[in-house]
Amino acid sequence: MSRIVIKVGSAVLTQDGALALDRLSNLVEFIAKLKEQKNEILLVSSGAVAAGYTILKLDKTKIQNKQVLASLGQPLLMDTYRRKFSRYNLNCSQVLLEATIFSDESRLHHAKEAINVMLENNIIPIINENDVTAIDELVFGDNDQLSAHISYHFEADMLVILTDIDGYYNDNPKTNPNAKLLKTVSSISKNELESTSTANSEFATGGIVTKLKAADFLLSHNKQMFLANGFDLRSVKKYMIEKIHESGTLFKK
Repeated sequence: MSRIVIKVGSAVLTQDGALALDRLSNLVEFIAKLKEQKNEILLVSSGAVAAGYTILKLDKTKIQNKQVLASLGQPLLMDTYRRKFSRYNLNCSQVLLEATIFSDESRLHHAKEAINVMLENNIIPIINENDVTAIDELVFGDNDQLSAHISYHFEADMLVILTDIDGYYNDNPKTNPNAKLLKTVSSISKNELESTSTANSEFATGGIVTKLKAADFLLSHNKQMFLANGFDLRSVKKYMIEKIHESGTLFKK
């Protein structure tokens, strides 16, 4: 049995200002197949702000509005997941964390114990940063960093990040048609980590650099990360279920 953290971002989960239900359904089906292989799954999911925006069109550039949208959207997002997972006789739960928990041994211990009980009872924890109470100085700011710390502190074997590209390239594939996909990466340079990060979705807060920082953190702790396309799950299914690496980038020592 493996413990796997799957992180899916807003670029995958949203389209035209709403939840992309087809892609969310495909994600749930993929997780159900991993569960069939007796894996433990923790899901780090964005999408609450986008879900809230379908109810109330607030200006997302204001932090207090994003907090309100997250609060509105979390129940809707969770209900969507609950209904989708129920088709596979799977239960899910909501876990909201703040960045400070990873430097507080007592709170972290209790979170680990709760997560372990969930996994022992075949529950899929759906984790997000607590956007409503977090303040700028105390947040990760993106779920890539959050998922990396969850993978390390909650003793996962692998972090899988699903995004809007096929993996990590030696150049931007959206501007350079000759860019090559790097299938395996064992180290990340300082220049790569300090590049300008650009998120494509209007609801996204990450970008390729935040994913590289997540990978670098895990590499430093001898953990693995797989970066793959979340719009088309064929490559991640091939790797995670069939153990065949055709596409996507594996970060490992």
